[in-house]
Amino acid sequence: MKVMVTGGGGFIGSHVVDMLVAAGYRVSVVDDLSTGRFENINPGANFYRVKIEDDDFGRVVERERPDVVIHHAAQVDVVRSLQEPLQDARINVLGAVNLLENCWRYRVGKVIYASSAAVYGDPVYLPVDEAHPVVPQSPYGVSKYTVEHYLRVYQELYGVRFTVLRYANVFGPRQNADGEGGVVAIFIDRLLKDKRVKIFGDGRQTRDFVYVGDVACANLAALERGDSEVLNISTGASLSVIDLFQLLKGLTGSSLEPEYCPPRPGDILHSCLANERAREVLGWSPRSTVEEGLRRTLDYYYNHNLTLRVSN
Repeated sequence: MKVMVTGGGGFIGSHVVDMLVAAGYRVSVVDDLSTGRFENINPGANFYRVKIEDDDFGRVVERERPDVVIHHAAQVDVVRSLQEPLQDARINVLGAVNLLENCWRYRVGKVIYASSAAVYGDPVYLPVDEAHPVVPQSPYGVSKYTVEHYLRVYQELYGVRFTVLRYANVFGPRQNADGEGGVVAIFIDRLLKDKRVKIFGDGRQTRDFVYVGDVACANLAALERGDSEVLNISTGASLSVIDLFQLLKGLTGSSLEPEYCPPRPGDILHSCLANERAREVLGWSPRSTVEEGLRRTLDYYYNHNLTLRVSN
């Protein structure tokens, strides 16, 4: 099977590519490297430095003729989407439409789409299942949800099958500590540089942290399963920000205490996604505990010449 991964030089996409190559698939990667990194790209994949919203993307699809496209290329910064909603829509919506146009034109069988818990907005109940009301509270959430509608339409009109994977808070090696939203990467980066972590609010807000390796496994499971499905990819459990900090403090041996800052306007207090549907449809379940994932992530940072060794 030939699989194309857009955003394959990015945090999640590169892990998906690694797993595909290891499993023996013929893999191509499309990434403009605006946020992805060349060093993340698996040498076993054909690489094209192309924007998904440009005409050149169609020529890549024509050349590669993939059976499946796994679509991770996106503008993923919620704050940037508030500041630059037009750019967010150009990449996330128009880029995805360009992708789908080329998928039906060159007879791609299926698109696996990386969506987000951001589509749900402020939860009405927890854990959030796939039937929960969808009321996104940022242009980013709107753009991710809009593409889900396009996927349904392109399946009905042109037979391009799809699976939508709505991710909880993904963390792990290669996550960028510079962007908004990667709280695990930001905390680790500051602790390993012997700097205090900033916690907005009282730290009791909760998130569903899912390890990137488990997310990659869900993508591979969707290659053969989950047609026409919208599925949460999560642990189904929540962890508070202060408890996350305490875990990382213990693992790094840091003596630093957090710096508490005023809550950020619009921040959701609690988020946890139910994953029973993904377990049933994909035969998938998360295998890594948060602590195991944090240890692997810290090992990655340490091996990249950062300052503190992971404690036993």
